Amino acid sequence: MSETEQKLALVTGASRGLGAALAEGLAARGYHVLAVARTVGGLEDLDDRIRAAGGAATLAPMDVTEAPAMQQLAEAIAGRWGGLDFWAHTAIHAAPLSPAPHIDGKDWAKSLLLNVEVVRGLMALLEPLLRARGGTALFFDDPRGGAKFFGAYGATKAAQIALARSWQAETASLGPRVVIAEPSGMPTALRARFFPGEDRAPLTPCKAEAERILAAL
Repeated sequence: MSETEQKLALVTGASRGLGAALAEGLAARGYHVLAVARTVGGLEDLDDRIRAAGGAATLAPMDVTEAPAMQQLAEAIAGRWGGLDFWAHTAIHAAPLSPAPHIDGKDWAKSLLLNVEVVRGLMALLEPLLRARGGTALFFDDPRGGAKFFGAYGATKAAQIALARSWQAETASLGPRVVIAEPSGMPTALRARFFPGEDRAPLTPCKAEAERILAAL
């Protein structure tokens, strides 16, 4: 099978948590996984697990907030694979919890950049690649928008999902398919920052949640 015939899945934020679990699940389903994250060690561990299970991955240790790098990534996908079958976006910035009037300006700016602007830019770059193969884009909603102390995270995550819902409505006829999932609570590093003293035993393992989401698709 040539590279242009192989199914390709891009996971942004793939080095740990749900992103890593989705990457493994997609590889097990026959996708070549293009794994993007800043954490090289996490990507290498992911690659080891995927290859041990008989899958294939290409690692892209990149910062999604660097627009030229994302442009280069999109051009590489077009040149090497000709299109994109699946995009799962799990990269997120979780600003420290804070009363709304006391949100730090730098945290607010970083939240807007990673949680909203990056997504807008990636939609523009990846839509033609997804449309070329009748692909699917996957985003993840979060119920904490509007909750106390979640102002920076909640507002920017809600903006991201509003943007995704607009794209979903706009592409209903022509594609790509846009899916917005609502994951269960998982024992991720992100959640631990929000709830440091939480009993993690009742939470759903990332791998199990990834399997549930992918099976539903």
